[in-house]
Amino acid sequence: MLDSSPFIAAAVLVGLAIGSFLNVVIHRLPRMMEKEWRAQCAELEGKSPTEAGRYNLLVPRSQCPACATPIRARDNIPVLSWMLLGGKCAKCKAPISVRYPIVELLTAALSGLIAWRFGFGWTSGLVLVFTWTLVALTFIDADTTLLPDDLTLPLLWLGLLANLAGLIPGVTLRDAVIGAAVGYLALWTIYWAFKLATGKEGMGYGDFKLLAALGAWMGWKALLPVVLLSSVVGAIVGIVLIVLARRGREIPIPFGPYLATAGFIVMLAGERLTAMLLPA
Repeated sequence: MLDSSPFIAAAVLVGLAIGSFLNVVIHRLPRMMEKEWRAQCAELEGKSPTEAGRYNLLVPRSQCPACATPIRARDNIPVLSWMLLGGKCAKCKAPISVRYPIVELLTAALSGLIAWRFGFGWTSGLVLVFTWTLVALTFIDADTTLLPDDLTLPLLWLGLLANLAGLIPGVTLRDAVIGAAVGYLALWTIYWAFKLATGKEGMGYGDFKLLAALGAWMGWKALLPVVLLSSVVGAIVGIVLIVLARRGREIPIPFGPYLATAGFIVMLAGERLTAMLLPA
C-alpha cells in the first residue's frame, strides 16, 4: 500500500495557497455582485453606469484596507506573512484581521482531511474543489447573508458531472439527479409554508440552491443527515447568539454556513450517518 503522507502534505500546502485566494473571493465577490446590480439598475433607469476601473478576483492587486498600499508578494505568504508582520500592515501598521490566516489554516486542514479520506486520485481532486467552494460560501453568507449563484450553480453542475463520471463513491447519477431536485424542492416547500403561515421569509433562495448542490454531489440519501445536522447546529448557535450575545430575534441568521458544515461532514463520513438514519 502506497504511503499517502506526501499527498496529504501536498494537499495541506495547496490548501494554504487556496485559502489565501478564498480570502480574495470572500471579500470581492459580494462587491462584484453589488457593482453588477448597480450597473443593471442604472441601465434600467436609462443612466450610464459609473466607471470605476476594473474590479474582479484578479484586478486590482490586493491592498491594505487602511492605507490602500498594494501588498507585496513577500507579505502575502499564507499565515507566515501575517505572523511575521504581527498581524499589521507593513507600511501603516494598521491591524489586519485574524480571519485571513484562520481561513487559510481552515482550508489547509480540511484539504488534508480530504486527502487522507479519499487518497490520491480524481475523487480527491473533485472533493477538494467541493470543500473549497463550501468554505467560500460559508464566510460570504456569514458576512452578507448571500449565497452567490456564481458559486452554488457551478457547484451543483460539477456534482452532477462528477457522478456522471462515477467519481463519487456510493452515489449513482440517478441518486444525484434526485438529490438535486429533492434538495431544492425541500427547502422551497419549507420557505413557502413558513411564508404563508407567518407572512415572513424564513430563508433565501441561495439556501435552496446550496442544498440542491449537496444533493447533486452526495445523492438524495445524504439530504436527511445534512438537514438534521445543519438544523440542530443552527438552532444551538441561534439560541446562544440570542441569549449570550443579546442578538435580536428579528435579525436574520444565515443558514448557509450550517448547510455547508453539515455537507462537509456528510461527505467525509456520510455512509455511517446515512446508514443510521436510513437503514437498509
